[in-house]
Amino acid sequence: MGVRMSRGYRLFSVMNHCFLLLLAIACVLPLLHILALSFSSASAVTAGEVTFWPVDWTLASYENVFGKKEYLVAFWVSIKRVSIGVFLNMLLTILIAYPLSKENSQFPGRTMYAWYFVFTMLFSGGLIPWYMVIKDTGLIGSIWALVIPSAVPIFNVIILLNFFRGLPKELEESAKLDGAGYFRVLWRIFVPLSMPALATLLLFAVVGHWNSWFDGLILSTRTEQYPLQSFLQTIIIKLDPAYLSSRDAELFALMNDRTSRAAQIFVAAFPILIVYPFLQRFFIKGIVLGSVKE
Repeated sequence: MGVRMSRGYRLFSVMNHCFLLLLAIACVLPLLHILALSFSSASAVTAGEVTFWPVDWTLASYENVFGKKEYLVAFWVSIKRVSIGVFLNMLLTILIAYPLSKENSQFPGRTMYAWYFVFTMLFSGGLIPWYMVIKDTGLIGSIWALVIPSAVPIFNVIILLNFFRGLPKELEESAKLDGAGYFRVLWRIFVPLSMPALATLLLFAVVGHWNSWFDGLILSTRTEQYPLQSFLQTIIIKLDPAYLSSRDAELFALMNDRTSRAAQIFVAAFPILIVYPFLQRFFIKGIVLGSVKE
């Protein structure tokens, strides 16, 4: 038997869908505008002729970015950073969140350890002490300087430990009766049941490492060590003369600062746009389930 909807509910549903549709359009149109700018000529952009479709189609902005050996090196550095950094983030998040999800009767001192991690999220030593610690440990100029300082994302730990606490305790108890230890319970029961939360945290980690640029500038000793975002900030925002050539002069005749910035934004966002659809169905579910308990 179908549920009969009232006229007010139907009106609300229509208005709600219209609002969400307008919100989605408002989110998509700026990206389309940026994409159109990146494929348009400098004269068309300067004249204000570009809206949501390229005018005087040209690939000059992308040739300026992709046509450099330095770009490929920076891209590879970012791939290494994301691969190593995301692996460390997920591994340490799981290993920390699991014991912190236990009750004080199972893990004496659990509250003290939890507040220790929360304290580091609320208070930091500042930029200069952070840099000095990394320098004194000999990490400057290596890929480890980009991944070790952010190896334990405390916000992700809090989300995951709350998710773990929401799982039925009977599952762990029955596994222990069968002789399973803590590690087997973690990897055979908790992790497979936590895929929505883990997919959400995976997305957070990938986006965080891929979009980070400031640490690459101050923790690298040579431009060859820059990740992609730091490299793009150098050659496009600053337009570093060290990267200019005769071919660049021809390209700059077809592009300007706005088209270059548009190409930079789209190149930086494209990998995330590819990854997000595969993780989107886990995203909201993981956030909600991981924030029920404290």
